[in-house]
Amino acid sequence: MPKPTDIRIAATTIATQQLDFRTPIKFGGQVVRSAVIVDVEVRVETADGRVATGNGSMPMGNIWAWPRATDPTLALEAMIRLATQLVHDAPSLGVSGHPLDLSQEIDRRRTETAAASCQAVGLQEPMPELAQLVAASPLDAAIHDAYGKALEANAFCVLGPSYMTHDLGHYLDEEFQGEYLDRYTLPKAKPSMPLYHLVGALDPLTDADVEEPVGDGLPETLAEWIAADGLTHLKIKLNGDDLAWDVERLVAVERVAAEVQARRGVEVWHYSLDFNERCENVDYVLAFLAGVAERSKSALQRVQYIEQPTQRNLTDRPEYRMHAAAKIKPVVIDESLTDLASLRLARRLGYSGVALKACKGQSESLLMAAAAQKYGMFLCVQDLTCPGASFLHSASLAAHIPGVAAIEGNGRQYCPSGNRGWSDRFPTMFQIHDGTVGTAVLDGPGLGF
Repeated sequence: MPKPTDIRIAATTIATQQLDFRTPIKFGGQVVRSAVIVDVEVRVETADGRVATGNGSMPMGNIWAWPRATDPTLALEAMIRLATQLVHDAPSLGVSGHPLDLSQEIDRRRTETAAASCQAVGLQEPMPELAQLVAASPLDAAIHDAYGKALEANAFCVLGPSYMTHDLGHYLDEEFQGEYLDRYTLPKAKPSMPLYHLVGALDPLTDADVEEPVGDGLPETLAEWIAADGLTHLKIKLNGDDLAWDVERLVAVERVAAEVQARRGVEVWHYSLDFNERCENVDYVLAFLAGVAERSKSALQRVQYIEQPTQRNLTDRPEYRMHAAAKIKPVVIDESLTDLASLRLARRLGYSGVALKACKGQSESLLMAAAAQKYGMFLCVQDLTCPGASFLHSASLAAHIPGVAAIEGNGRQYCPSGNRGWSDRFPTMFQIHDGTVGTAVLDGPGLGF
């Protein structure tokens, strides 16, 4: 039966902005120097006459979402076209309901619209599912934000049977029948969370590594970042095809971190490892872990988890089995995770954890968080160099999902200009002093901020 809280989309707007990075960042062998942010506004009306406006924001991140595009510039243009068309078409969906229902209807149209977007820019190749999710994510976020604001409630407090027409069996499958998202989410945000700081492959560790100072007053080296922000969690980018370099990089990070943390009197800190899908197989990961253990047992002990080491296409690739590595450290699925089927495939291949990302959509992230918890998997939340509102969205997701270990947030490193204004409004989220972000502020209406 329809509910008085069901919404329909009445109006939408979309805008884009380009932000240059403070320093370049390397994704899977490609250097990125800027980001295009898509900002969406959605006005909704409930069945009982309430009206509210919500917002969503997300970098398009085509180099991450569509790394093998024949023309990255055209790929980015196609993703922006898809985002624009989905936003334009949203008021004519012809459905009303919970945000997950609207998201489901948008998903039904997404692939066809993506094909038209590629054709319009002259791309012959299809847009990958991951790129489609990223393009649709600001619209999905805005719908959830507007829904919560219409009900004067946090979006994570309206996920039970009082608000949702369907249970999770409808959105996932019969294994989840009778369950709702409120079983897998927290109505109140965690008060604070550790922040994962990115150590990019191009980033200097010490003064000796600085070739040309940025000179903008922010830290220039890893040593300076640790001291300035009180960091205790470091995400380390590795090559995945140069074993000696990768081992030495982690050992070097450990050497720098140990020196700074000793001065601070800190004994416990953590690493996550990101090979950007460039490992040929699990043997590379095992050789890496063995090499690190030989050089620095303390460095290995600090590793909290490993991000997806091999290429994202896991179908029919038995050499990508991660069982042996997952016995040593949690191995989380990231780029391959686009739906329940991909999650189950990853589990069969030995993956023991899940990386959630707001850039895949609020709806999709909630569903995958529920499935991962049901299966007892390790959970983390990462971003896509998200500045401003997109980082707050990512952090709100992390703060409302049980078991999430920490949150990644590297916009302050690479894209601080995108945090202007937001930092003044939410200082605990952007002005880091003890290595944590103060997520208690993310309990407002809508997405929380």
